[in-house]
Amino acid sequence: MRVKICGITKPEQGVAIADLGATALGFICVPTSPRYVTDLQIQQVVQAIEGMPVDRIGVFAHTTIELICQTVKVGGLTGVQLHGGESLEFCDRLRQGLPEAVEILKAIRVKTTTDLDQAKDYLPVVDTLLLDAYHPGLLGGTGHTLDWNLLQQFNPSCPWLLAGGLTPENIQEAIAQVKPPGIDLSSGVERSPGDKDLARVAELFSNLKRSGSYLSHCA
Repeated sequence: MRVKICGITKPEQGVAIADLGATALGFICVPTSPRYVTDLQIQQVVQAIEGMPVDRIGVFAHTTIELICQTVKVGGLTGVQLHGGESLEFCDRLRQGLPEAVEILKAIRVKTTTDLDQAKDYLPVVDTLLLDAYHPGLLGGTGHTLDWNLLQQFNPSCPWLLAGGLTPENIQEAIAQVKPPGIDLSSGVERSPGDKDLARVAELFSNLKRSGSYLSHCA
């Protein structure tokens, strides 16, 4: 199972979280977010985890293709997560502007099954989908769960991650009910925005292993 821990701001926490078993680290590149990091801060974390088998994903919203490509290059990112209202055309143009190996993830804030239908429209222009909880004023990191019952029949032809209010306490229930191929956590393993609680991250991986669904990327 792919496990992405998002909102990384500190190099030492990035190293510890990758060592605990995360397969991807996420960096918030949205200036209005309390978890925002600059290109230089991303670079510092990426240098600290050099050689570790972990993806490095920048999270963007309401920005330009030029700025995304610049951050990918300067920060040494392996993936781009689009968390705003990016169109199919935008995703297609971004794909043309990025190196072929860079993954594009599209976040979909799910309120109804209609949102899931629209998510499938992105399949030709992105590599991975991420399903997050809908909030009228916030893009992510809200701590709210989406209605897992909506996802019972969701089976796209590309990889996808379940996000939205996941915690060490509810992760086993989420996996049992939804059976996602990957998960994404942020606020559920934090002391405060951008400051990860390593004890909770360790508890997350312990519970994942108990569920039988997690295989360490080191295996």
